[in-house]
Amino acid sequence: MNRDAPAPIRLADYTPPSHLIEHTALTFRLDPGRTRVRSVIRFRPNPNAPAGLPLRLDGEGLVLIAAEIDGEPVTVQPDATGLVLPPEALPDGAFTFSAEVEIDPQGNTALDGLYISNGMYCTQCEAEGFRKITFYPDRPDVMAPFRVRIEGDLPVLLSNGNPVAAGPGWAEWEDPHPKPSYLFALVAGDLVATRDRFTTASGRDVDLAIWVREGDAARTGFAMAALKRSMAWDEAVYGREYDLDIFNIVAVDDFNMGAMENKGLNIFNAKFVLASPETATDADYDNIERIVAHEYFHNWTGNRITCRDWFQLSLKEGLTVYRDQQYMADQRGAAVKRIGDVLTLRARQFREDAGPLAHPVRPTEYAEINNFYTATVYEKGAEVIRMLALLVGEAGYRRALDLYFQRHDGQACTIEDWLAVFQDATGRDLAQFKLWYQQAGTPRVGVTEAWDGSTYRLTFRQTLPATPGQPDKAPMLIPIAMGLIGADGTELAPTQVLGLDREELSIRFEGLTARPAPSLLRGFSAPVTLDHQPEPGALAHLLAHDTDPYARWEAGRQLALAAAEAMILQDAPADPDYLSALSPLLADEALDPAFRALMLRLPDEETLAAHLAGRGHVPDPNAIHRARARLKQALAARHEPALRALIAALAPAAPYSPDAASAGRRALRMAALGLISALDQGVMAQQVHAEADNMTEAQAALACLVEAGRGEKALAAFHSRWRHDRLVLDKWFALQASLAPPESAVETVTALAARDDFDWTNPNRFRALFGGLATNHAGFHRADGAGYALVADWLIRLDNRNPQAAARQSTVFDNWRRYDSTRQTHARAALTTIRDHPGLSRDMSEMVARMLA
Repeated sequence: MNRDAPAPIRLADYTPPSHLIEHTALTFRLDPGRTRVRSVIRFRPNPNAPAGLPLRLDGEGLVLIAAEIDGEPVTVQPDATGLVLPPEALPDGAFTFSAEVEIDPQGNTALDGLYISNGMYCTQCEAEGFRKITFYPDRPDVMAPFRVRIEGDLPVLLSNGNPVAAGPGWAEWEDPHPKPSYLFALVAGDLVATRDRFTTASGRDVDLAIWVREGDAARTGFAMAALKRSMAWDEAVYGREYDLDIFNIVAVDDFNMGAMENKGLNIFNAKFVLASPETATDADYDNIERIVAHEYFHNWTGNRITCRDWFQLSLKEGLTVYRDQQYMADQRGAAVKRIGDVLTLRARQFREDAGPLAHPVRPTEYAEINNFYTATVYEKGAEVIRMLALLVGEAGYRRALDLYFQRHDGQACTIEDWLAVFQDATGRDLAQFKLWYQQAGTPRVGVTEAWDGSTYRLTFRQTLPATPGQPDKAPMLIPIAMGLIGADGTELAPTQVLGLDREELSIRFEGLTARPAPSLLRGFSAPVTLDHQPEPGALAHLLAHDTDPYARWEAGRQLALAAAEAMILQDAPADPDYLSALSPLLADEALDPAFRALMLRLPDEETLAAHLAGRGHVPDPNAIHRARARLKQALAARHEPALRALIAALAPAAPYSPDAASAGRRALRMAALGLISALDQGVMAQQVHAEADNMTEAQAALACLVEAGRGEKALAAFHSRWRHDRLVLDKWFALQASLAPPESAVETVTALAARDDFDWTNPNRFRALFGGLATNHAGFHRADGAGYALVADWLIRLDNRNPQAAARQSTVFDNWRRYDSTRQTHARAALTTIRDHPGLSRDMSEMVARMLA
């Protein structure tokens, strides 16, 4: 255990930097073990900081060769975190600080700073990686233009901004736009490029390039097309043009994150760039489209306007997630996209809010900022902005965003700056709304109904659960979009937005001739949990007639949850009303196939465990696993003829295309196949697998075979075909870990981890195997604690090499207290083993301490 952990960094302690930077020049002389970095930094005193402050330069793992101020050598003694130039050593006005340091990219296994991935130099500087490159005020509120010279024997030398000069063995780049150090990027390697061009709305031509390893270029076409669509969309919807002459994307094998928005040089995890029908699923294509858009949109919401400090992280991430959600809704279908976003939010962020890792969208303190790149900051942050847009209206939102870009371009901002533009643009008081940034936890909204024969009344009551450090909370402003559906299926009241701004609020509808069914939280208008016991038959009525796609889907989901709950707790048979309610949806060919596929998707085991815990029960992973399997069989048996007809009717009739309509047809076909496999033990899946000409259907059918216990030969063939494709082989590992029988899942994963092709140092491969085990709910939460112990041992091993990746994977333990006392004992022991390991990183120490607190 790291018993000398640093004191937490607190939002309340923010002080402006003592000095600002007018210009930064860097020269890199690349060498795998001894790269030299020379920095020339032009400082000036910050007029908004107290006079006479020392200049603090962050630095970690640097060997200082020399330092100068205005050309005169200075003697400084760095400590483990940087160096301090005392005020008496500094000139009164502007001055130039120069330093030369030596770093070891080859030995940098944390993949933070400058490191080497399979012979390619690359960087990851967000949040605090630049301090591992040179001494610098490594904080987001210090922004400067950069000029970079790279010297090395590799053919491709890239950095931020525009290329300005080059020769044999060197290249120079200049980024004229001030940026913080976390947006610095460098790539050097033996790479090839897919090139294209985009003409902006004002007529400027921008050169586009996606850089990959030899042999991968054929799989970059979709990413390039997605980039051009993103650029056009941002111009049309937000009025934002790209501002450099070139936009580069580089695909990297070893990367802790999904991608990084470095100005003009985006660095991507290769899995979010490379795609072909044979190697990538529809989900992979969807992720590529979304992440390419997300990183491009950061050019304005993150780069041109960044965050003052890391507590404001959601200012750039929540806003950019909301923007990529809008974009994907336009590209792939608004209804299906919204439901997908809700599923992700509930699976990741609601889970986070329900456990010891809960924190506000804007945290108030941290020990390691890398631990706060969370679903709360990203996905809940996006939901907060969605609510804000709903409250001020489409026109008000656009006015506020135009003002935001106009007022704050080139600045490092705060949540207060963000809310102020909405208040100024719309005149709306947002003091209470700001609580969404300050209070952690998922609000619960209780709903009661009253009907007297002509007047219908709905009463809403909000409760705010206690979370770490926040036992008591003030009422939130919760926008509840709602309508009424009549007994004949017509919409009696169109969508209206009720602002629940106090503990309890009622609304009345008069002059009705029959009791309506309430359609609540339409479009998922707020990230809350509804506590509502609808009248018998109301959910089935909404499933059949609701005009809001989200509310219609949610009615079906609530029916499925209720059916599963009864089967888990009471060993009841599958609810025949739920099974029958799906019949019209299966037969309705006017519905989007992707929406119908979502209706057939049963809640997963983790969702069922969270549902039971939310209702005061202790979830039994084994009982959940058995009940869900029975419900799946019952659903398949009830609709077998229709499901088989769908599989036949939706068989591919044309070459693979990743477009939304084609992907929706495949989604429905594979959903039907998954259900049929519960009846025929994979017989039809074997046929589909043999005929599949794309990874979407091949992998889905293979999953059916593995789940049915018939996957051994198909798995061997899959491995034989794809053993040299690192990204496809990740699928092979993940599929086996996630679908192994719970009683043998730990043994399956242990055997897979012992294979020569399990490269545990690669973040994608590690996540594939151990993330796969975590999704095997009953397998990971095995009653003997073997799943916990296995993951704990591997997290300790990974922490020694890559603390950031290990800390993020440790969140599999975040809800350990929801289970029975035996499992809690085993989980606590596993977490304690991690905590007490000598030399544990700051990243992991903070995570384990929070989970054990």
